[in-house]
Amino acid sequence: MAIALRQRLRALRERGRLRLKRQRLLLRSFRARKQLRLVNDRTAQIGPHDILAFACLRNEATRLPWFLAHHRALGVQHFLIVDNASDDDTRAYLASQPDCSVWTTPDSYKATRFGLDWVNWLLMHYGHNHWCLTLDADETFVYPEHDTKPLRALTRELDAAGRAGFGALLVDMFPKGPLQAQTYRPGDDPCTVLRWFDAEGLSVLHKPVLRCLWVQGGARMRAFFADNPRRAPTLNKIPLVKWNRRYAYVNSTHSLLPRHLNQMYDPSGRPLASGVLLHSKFLPSIIDKSREEKQRREHFGDPAAFDGYYDGLIANPDLWHESAVEYTGWQQLVALGLMHKGG
Repeated sequence: MAIALRQRLRALRERGRLRLKRQRLLLRSFRARKQLRLVNDRTAQIGPHDILAFACLRNEATRLPWFLAHHRALGVQHFLIVDNASDDDTRAYLASQPDCSVWTTPDSYKATRFGLDWVNWLLMHYGHNHWCLTLDADETFVYPEHDTKPLRALTRELDAAGRAGFGALLVDMFPKGPLQAQTYRPGDDPCTVLRWFDAEGLSVLHKPVLRCLWVQGGARMRAFFADNPRRAPTLNKIPLVKWNRRYAYVNSTHSLLPRHLNQMYDPSGRPLASGVLLHSKFLPSIIDKSREEKQRREHFGDPAAFDGYYDGLIANPDLWHESAVEYTGWQQLVALGLMHKGG
C-alpha cells in the first residue's frame, strides 16, 4: 500500500513538472513573437479545415521549389515560414508564392532553441485545431500510399482513430560519389541526385519521462559520429499534429508536450502507422553551407564539439558504400520496416 502511494505521488510530481515545463515553453514562444517581422501576411486565406505547414529556414532558395511543390501536391494549403536572415533569394521567392505567409528575423537561431520558439508561436497563434506539418526545408514527407492518398485522407483516418499525431523517421539520403561532384537543379526531386540510404544500423531507446523514442543511425552516424555515436543526430520525429494552442514542441519535432502525443506504439507494443522524412541534407550546397555554419556556430548547443563534423563535410566525402540501398519508393520503406502502414 505504501509503495503504491509513493509511486502515485511520484507520478503526480512528474506530471506537475512536465506541465510547468510546457507552460514555460509556451511563455518563451509568446515572448519570441516580438523578434519576428512580418514580410507577407496571407493568413486571411486560411480556411477552418486547411492543412498547414510550418518551417524555420535560412538560405534555402535552391530547395524551396521542390519543398513547396511536393507538399502542395500532398495537400498542404498554406505555408507559414520564418526566414532567419537569409542573404540569398529565399525571402523574395517566398514572398512571390500566393500560399505562403512569411516572417523574418535577424535574431539568434540558437538562442531561440534553434528556431523552435518562433515556430511554436506560429503554431500557437495560427495552428489551433488544424492538422499541422512542421518540417525543415531539407525534409520531404512521405507516408504509405502518399502517391494516391492525399494528406486529407490520412488526417481523416487519424481523426477516426483518435490520434492527434503521426510520427516519421528521418532517413539520410546521399549520392554515389563525392558530394560536390553532383548536379542539382532547383525544382527537381532531390532523390534524383540523393538516391541512396542506409537501411540498417539503427539504435532505438525509449525515453520514459517523455514517453518517446530516441532513434539514431543512418549515414551521418556512420560517417561522422562512429567514435561518439551518442552525439549522432536524432532521427525520430512527429511532424504531423492536430494542433492545440496548449501543445509545445520540446526538442525540434522529436518530442512534444503533453507527452501522450509522443507515443508511437499501441498498447500491445505494435508500431502505429508512420511515415518517413527523406532528408536531402547532402545536396552539393552542403559544402559551402558547412563552411558558413561552422563560423556562425548557431546549430549546436556546444558548437566546438561539432567542428569535426563540419570538417568532414567540407572535405567533400563520398558517403556511398557497398551496403547502401537505392531508394525506390514508399513500398520499399514499408518492407524494410522504416515506415508502417498500421491497421
